[in-house]
Amino acid sequence: MSKNIILSKSSKAVNGTINLTGSKSECNRALIIEALSNGKVKVQNISDAADAVLLADVLKSKVKSQKSKTGDISEINIGPAGTAMRFLTAFLTLQDGEFILTGSARMKQRPIGILVNALRTLGADISYEEQEGYPPLKIKGGFTQLTNKVSVKGDISSQYITALLLIAARLPMGLELHIEGELTSRPYVEMTLAMLDQCGIKHSWNDNVISIAQQDFKETDIYVEPDWSAASYWYAIAALADDAELFLPGLTQYSLQGDSVITELMANFGITSQFKDGGVYLQKEIKPNVRKIFDLKECPDLAQTIIVVCAALNHEATFTGLETLKIKETDRIKALQNELAKMGVKLIEKGQVYKLDCSERVIPERMFIHTYDDHRMAMAFAPLALIIPELEVEDAQVVEKSYPAFWKDLESVGFQVSPLTP
Repeated sequence: MSKNIILSKSSKAVNGTINLTGSKSECNRALIIEALSNGKVKVQNISDAADAVLLADVLKSKVKSQKSKTGDISEINIGPAGTAMRFLTAFLTLQDGEFILTGSARMKQRPIGILVNALRTLGADISYEEQEGYPPLKIKGGFTQLTNKVSVKGDISSQYITALLLIAARLPMGLELHIEGELTSRPYVEMTLAMLDQCGIKHSWNDNVISIAQQDFKETDIYVEPDWSAASYWYAIAALADDAELFLPGLTQYSLQGDSVITELMANFGITSQFKDGGVYLQKEIKPNVRKIFDLKECPDLAQTIIVVCAALNHEATFTGLETLKIKETDRIKALQNELAKMGVKLIEKGQVYKLDCSERVIPERMFIHTYDDHRMAMAFAPLALIIPELEVEDAQVVEKSYPAFWKDLESVGFQVSPLTP
């Protein structure tokens, strides 16, 4: 596929069955747990998202190199994979050897100091190769634990907390993790603890303190559920279609994934979710859009999807809980503002509250979407092809980070996906 594509849809009806890849969030946690379990935990339905494939490859090669040689410094480049950067930062402190952990240019701009400081408090030997507080990192593995108590701010990134919880049971003194202030993306922390529990690792969570004692993993097979974040784009497509009937196999009503809340959010736009036959059926019903305030603190990865749907439907809404969006793959707030402006829509920031102004909204004949090296920008804006005759999407391959089959799946339900000829 060429770098840019043209997306169009002649009919505003969408019908079909879409088999989604495994959840990137679940898979990345499962892979670290498997690597820490000394062979007791096995992962099934590994995601084909580029981030998960890359993490799996790193963990396999790490195990091999550890067995074959010592004394060398291993360089690990995780590209744009933010979750892998955070999880490996903690994981590698428990491995024998020295490591340079680096990534893409954007990764070197994404802060990691909060996690590094917590690990240093525990006794880990981590230093910065370039800018203080940011990758690349030099990690000397195998440390003597100094304490089991660490404090981490809860409102920056739940992945810092998850990275520490994943290694907690392997620490000789265990871990007592104090969460400072409000916890953002709480469902992701709950997912981590539920997956650890499935593998025999018990915890207690009292007020703002999560405690995990040193303990062994039990033999477990972890089945990675299909990705609710990927499902969210199909809910958006259904919301912008005149008629929609879609089936997404493998998704369950009671999911560990926080983004399963998309079923409730999209009910506001007339999308019903019926769980049967081992999956979920989506159907479009005509109903007025009445909800005006969306708090996305628990599900920030859905923000772009929901905001674009509101803009497309000329629905002026207010959004809160978007604080983490500025340190994602790109500054997602600025990216949204830039792209929505192309259809006359403003996303106005007032402190921690964001309001859509659709008073000058227009539907152009053709629109170019800049993706900012962000998979979610490409997929959140793609449903606009249902209302814009020609949608050009920059850097189509960016979706490989989480949903490699996205464009093929769109073609399967009647979207035209055309490589842009030079």
